[in-house]
Amino acid sequence: MPNMTKRTGKKISGLTTNAKYLELLSQFPPQPITTSEDLDATQAVIDSLLDRAALTPEEQAYLNVLGTLVWEYEEQNVFIPSLCGVELLKALIAEFQLKQKDLVPIFKTESIVSDVLHSKRKLTVEHIQKLGEFFNISPAVFFEDP
Repeated sequence: MPNMTKRTGKKISGLTTNAKYLELLSQFPPQPITTSEDLDATQAVIDSLLDRAALTPEEQAYLNVLGTLVWEYEEQNVFIPSLCGVELLKALIAEFQLKQKDLVPIFKTESIVSDVLHSKRKLTVEHIQKLGEFFNISPAVFFEDP
């Protein structure tokens, strides 16, 4: 166990404590997240910190603790499907509320978009490159798993 000193501004577990950090801890004490309500409350605090222009070292340390708690909860409780290729494209279209005509600059015609989405055609290397640029993500995610 690390050498712990009294809370007098001295180091506790490698972190210099001060009134600001202790205030953050008392306003919303970090604890394991066990429900979606806990997750929502923790995420709201994280969002309020991220909305600030700059964080103090104490706020950054506190944010790291909350982020770790969220990560641990999500690792245990949140299923994130592994999507790639056309299935990922369909999910992105839904997420961004796009229509097939929005993808014409990539595929050249709505019929090609439709054929790709209905597995009548495969994505080409050119499509994959343009989709990566369009969605600002790695084109690699559009390659189908073998």
